[in-house]
Amino acid sequence: MNMTDVFNGIGSFFQWTFTLVEKLGNGPNIFFWLLIGSLVLVWLRMQAKFNKEAKEKNTLQ
Repeated sequence: MNMTDVFNGIGSFFQWTFTLVEKLGNGPNIFFWLLIGSLVLVWLRMQAKFNKEAKEKNTLQ
């Protein structure tokens, strides 16, 4: 077994994963957009809560 076999194996693996991603279509894109959007909303809610708490304690700068 030489390095050419290793690199060919890695190349074959990536070709297989790309065909799998191609079959999924826009599903992963939609999933990640929804995940990012929901995490941003959670973060904004938490930030508003922390700002309100800091304002009440007069520690907001």
